Amino acid sequence: MREDGKIDYVEFPGGEMAPLKRFYEQAFGWRFTDYGPTYAAMSEGLDGGFDGDAADQAAKPLVVLYAHDLEAMAAKVEAAGGTITRPIFTFPGGRRFHFTDPSGNELAVWSET
Repeated sequence: MREDGKIDYVEFPGGEMAPLKRFYEQAFGWRFTDYGPTYAAMSEGLDGGFDGDAADQAAKPLVVLYAHDLEAMAAKVEAAGGTITRPIFTFPGGRRFHFTDPSGNELAVWSET
């Protein structure tokens, strides 16, 4: 069962999906689920995915937390001193927002609804 505020997903910047997936399949035996031409998800101990649309961003993973109530969690993040950097948006499978903590680390929070 997913819990509020727990690490639930890690998203990596991608690039060209075919060679990236081939590398992880050959090196580690990972299997992927494609969500369009620029996104491939995996479930290899901790769920995660590669975002080909983020290839032009600085290469760093995005830690994604879970929330049952996304709006309430966004309010908690702001009240605690975080800064919402990408307001709530929808994606295949749910909704999420991005924020930075007081040290400038970017994280995201998602919900199924």
